[in-house]
Amino acid sequence: MRLCFLVEEQYRHDGMPLDVIRQLGAWGHQVDVRWPGRSLISLSEEIRAGSHDAWVLKTVSGGPGLTLLEAAASAGLTTVNDVRAIRGVRDKALAAVIARDAGLPVPVTYAAARAEEFAEIPAAQFPLVVKPADGSSGRAVRLVASPERLREPSARGAAAPDEGGDGLLIAQPYVPNSGTDLKVYSVAGELYATERCSPLHPAHAVRERQVPLTAEVARIAARIGEVFGLDLYGVDILLGPDGPVVVDINDFPSFRQVPDAVARVSAAVLELARRGPAAGRTAGAAAPTPRTVPALPRPARPTAPIGGGR
Repeated sequence: MRLCFLVEEQYRHDGMPLDVIRQLGAWGHQVDVRWPGRSLISLSEEIRAGSHDAWVLKTVSGGPGLTLLEAAASAGLTTVNDVRAIRGVRDKALAAVIARDAGLPVPVTYAAARAEEFAEIPAAQFPLVVKPADGSSGRAVRLVASPERLREPSARGAAAPDEGGDGLLIAQPYVPNSGTDLKVYSVAGELYATERCSPLHPAHAVRERQVPLTAEVARIAARIGEVFGLDLYGVDILLGPDGPVVVDINDFPSFRQVPDAVARVSAAVLELARRGPAAGRTAGAAAPTPRTVPALPRPARPTAPIGGGR
């Protein structure tokens, strides 16, 4: 197969997806890599040629790669993930509305252009978690203890929207938890649970590792894929006093601690490419259930990952 990966500057040295690109090449597939943030892309010619079996995106929120992926999809080309699903999770305000409307356990969510506007939220709902609606990788996530602290620089985040920026912020009541985030990854329906330190509790020592996946968490994670139409994704879940709560969703995440992640993600990309443009799940489709994953072929390991790895 011939695949086109769109990889933005932030992931130039990342093992995911660069090790996947190398793995696909080792399996005999042709992989072309395009760098939206630092190179010229002959977009019209490449899309018109239609010579790629699928286009795959690894990009930051708000980056140029998503527009390029949408351009490929508009010409009927296959995208991984389904391009219609990606914007729904990249905008955290939109994702919260979609998820709650589907009955998923998501905190009440508020949106504002400036952190000070969250002072109108009843004091009983503080502390609040405030973060950019287009954030990623835990960037600029803040815990705000009370309304009067919303004016502090730490509550405004990296974008400083109160200084005239046009980035949207969201706020959600803090869910009491142990300081450990549960991250559930889906690789084309196969679910894996891992735990790691919460960005709100950096002093809490947590060894990142794979953990057992409970039936309740599995149902929630699988439902996320069904609702948003995603195949390769991650879900951040907190185990609060009233049960699991979804606090973030990411398309094409890092898949850290997933066993044989590179081989599994590579195999999933090939399968999704073979299925064609309708590969993504649609609303109402049956949710996948966790199951034992068969062994995958393990080609010789490269001496070094592309770009230096992690």
